[in-house]
Amino acid sequence: MSSTRATVLTLLFVFLVATRAAADATLFLGTNTTPENRKTQGFSVGAGLLLLGFEFEYANTSDDLESVAPALKTYSGNVLLQTPFTIYGFQPYFTTGVGYYREALETREDSGFGFNTGGGVKVNLIGPLRVRVDYRAFRLGDDALYSPAHRLYAGVNLKF
Repeated sequence: MSSTRATVLTLLFVFLVATRAAADATLFLGTNTTPENRKTQGFSVGAGLLLLGFEFEYANTSDDLESVAPALKTYSGNVLLQTPFTIYGFQPYFTTGVGYYREALETREDSGFGFNTGGGVKVNLIGPLRVRVDYRAFRLGDDALYSPAHRLYAGVNLKF
């Protein structure tokens, strides 16, 4: 092994091991815009190391019978690619994940595995308190009424 390769691997190891993992939790409210705007709410809990983060997220969207818009519950595990530091108080990220969904409208129900992709930003407020704004597109199973489903939310994020 060359000395350059050994040095690079040693530095990479030191930075990955020596960096303290940062965790955060978010409570959010927003809207699912597919096919009509409906209230969505949920939470996420995650941790990150340098550029990579992982989170679990749960969200619940209400139905609207008049506009034939189903209720949607999602449970997903996501990977975030994010800046390791804030830029003028903003920490942008891109995310993708996989999880389980349940869509229901009156007596009709569909559930299965789906994928999501999106991005957002975490904005510093005071100390560990931040605001998080997020957009996601959910690719649901073939029997879902509406896929992809689009969601936009804002939430209170606590970094610890």
